Amino acid sequence: MVETQHKSTHRNAFDVIVVGGGHAGIEAVMAAAQLGCSVGLMTMDPAKIGQMSCNPAIGGTAKGHVVREIDALGGVMARLIDETGIQFKMLNMSKGPAMWSPRAQADRKLYRNAARRLVSNTPNITIVTDTAAEVVVEDGHVVGVRGESGTEYGCSATVVSSGTFLRGLMHTGLHSVTGGRVGESAANALSGNLKKLGLRLGRLKTGTPPRVDGTTIDRTVMKVEPGHEPPPFFSFSPPDRNVNQVPCWLTYTNNTTHDTLRSGFDRSPLFTGRIEGVGPRYCPSIEDKVARFPERVRHQIFIEPEGLDSDEVYVNGFATSLPEDTQIAAIHTIRGMEEAQITAFGYAVEYDFVHPEQLYATLETKSVKGLYMAGQICGTSGYEEAAGQGLVAGINAARAIAGAPPFVLHRHEAYIGVMIDDLVTIGVTDPYRLFTSRAEHRLLLRQDNADVRLADRAREAGMIGETEYRRRIEKKRRVSLLVEQLHDMRVSADGANRVLEELNTAQVDETQPVDRLLRRPEVGLRELQRMGVDLPESIGDEHVDFTEWMQAEFAVKYAGYLKRQEDAARRQAANEQRAIPDDFDYTAVPALSSEAKEKLKVIRPTTFGQASRVPGITPADLSVIAIALERQRRERSERATVDS
Repeated sequence: MVETQHKSTHRNAFDVIVVGGGHAGIEAVMAAAQLGCSVGLMTMDPAKIGQMSCNPAIGGTAKGHVVREIDALGGVMARLIDETGIQFKMLNMSKGPAMWSPRAQADRKLYRNAARRLVSNTPNITIVTDTAAEVVVEDGHVVGVRGESGTEYGCSATVVSSGTFLRGLMHTGLHSVTGGRVGESAANALSGNLKKLGLRLGRLKTGTPPRVDGTTIDRTVMKVEPGHEPPPFFSFSPPDRNVNQVPCWLTYTNNTTHDTLRSGFDRSPLFTGRIEGVGPRYCPSIEDKVARFPERVRHQIFIEPEGLDSDEVYVNGFATSLPEDTQIAAIHTIRGMEEAQITAFGYAVEYDFVHPEQLYATLETKSVKGLYMAGQICGTSGYEEAAGQGLVAGINAARAIAGAPPFVLHRHEAYIGVMIDDLVTIGVTDPYRLFTSRAEHRLLLRQDNADVRLADRAREAGMIGETEYRRRIEKKRRVSLLVEQLHDMRVSADGANRVLEELNTAQVDETQPVDRLLRRPEVGLRELQRMGVDLPESIGDEHVDFTEWMQAEFAVKYAGYLKRQEDAARRQAANEQRAIPDDFDYTAVPALSSEAKEKLKVIRPTTFGQASRVPGITPADLSVIAIALERQRRERSERATVDS
């Protein structure tokens, strides 16, 4: 591992340069290096690689699914959080398994150190301390990146994962300062360069809450939120560690809090028009929540530890850019925080992003070959969304250099595929956040089956070896055998009724097939065991993990729903296989409306499946395109025959 300070001026210094050392950049640089590329990670400050700019946590609803998919595809975020997490939970356990999502509190410093150590110790990676000022392009293809130092670093592909640093502007009250993060400068030159390359940019906004000295709050009046035991780790190859889990704490705002916040609205950059960028719809600031939902008498506030050796806590749910005096006064109205001392004030940050409709599903730009985008520059929010994009961009940059086919995840395969398809097909008007409701096939895309579900795609991408691939195929085989066993098992009426009565549900008159009982919403594996059903821990000489039994339970319990979703996924996959040539001229199709032509010219969908999801495109439009493509195919075939 080598670190360099503006030393390399060789035109072919790297295969790939990744701009930015955040969560997207880490996955991109690790993937490209794993696939054999020499990679330069260009960052303003190597000490900030893996920095958690906002909350010290990984995962959550849908986000946890993405982290498990990253792990299944050979990425590193799951391993990093499993190594440095200080509290682990599985969210939404009271709902169906499609909604279950792992989440973990991280030790912020340990996570950053682990990320830096991982990148530093990985072969093929060089950390370059510089600020990207220009992507150098010749004949429509990336040939290098020029830093603000004046040094040009040659490369064949570039992944820009600049986070909130492009023309970053931070606001607290009516005071504004340039920067992408507290204490760090903005990257101003790169925005103008991207515009010159023909990319259309927009402006977004995100925010962070204040941090507070945890020794100055009263946790005894708050609700304790402990972790789950055993810890639900993210990686499918979990670490061998004992986690001394620390609790989080729940409190609430109140009417006095809201009145105090309103008193600062006249100095709010959000309400006085100083902020131009659009903020996240689904994660608004506390002042935005108070303004938009005046009928709400309280909002949840989670007190989250920043680390094991830090007294500082993160006030989750209180993101704000209000003046400092208003932040202090409002915090002091919250129960348990009457004497709280703020160690770092909340702020909002505006930044430039690239409208993602200008990207292919590989995350390569349509205007410049070899230029990829990942993370908040694509209009998303969240560490996990950024990491998923970084992984896909890094894989595709490396594959393009090797002359391999593009790697595209489809909607029926992964939440990462859902996210990227949403971005490149629909675009964004506010920072994009992933939810389980965005997926059509969410029962298929559960977090527990990501390793098996993505086994073939991970091997295809070159991100896992044959040994790991065989392990996953064997796991799939064992789950199938367990499903067969569940179909063959029986339970006596007496054994079943003893538990069914406790569950206050209909009892039975005779011995029951286990699969019939499992289809009841209130009956799961634990209830079957209480009924006297023996769930063996092995099949022959092979040990069976309880998570494999759970997958077998889901397969039985939701068999009908799974069959319908699998059928729908196959139909969707067929549409994704129907390609539309990149040079197809929509303006030459007279039966298409002007609106359809305009939208399709912008998006330039690569398949019928993607075209069908472009807003405003109708089945009739798709039929017209199919006819035009067939006519074009025949004409080309006839010309080829004449020429021969």
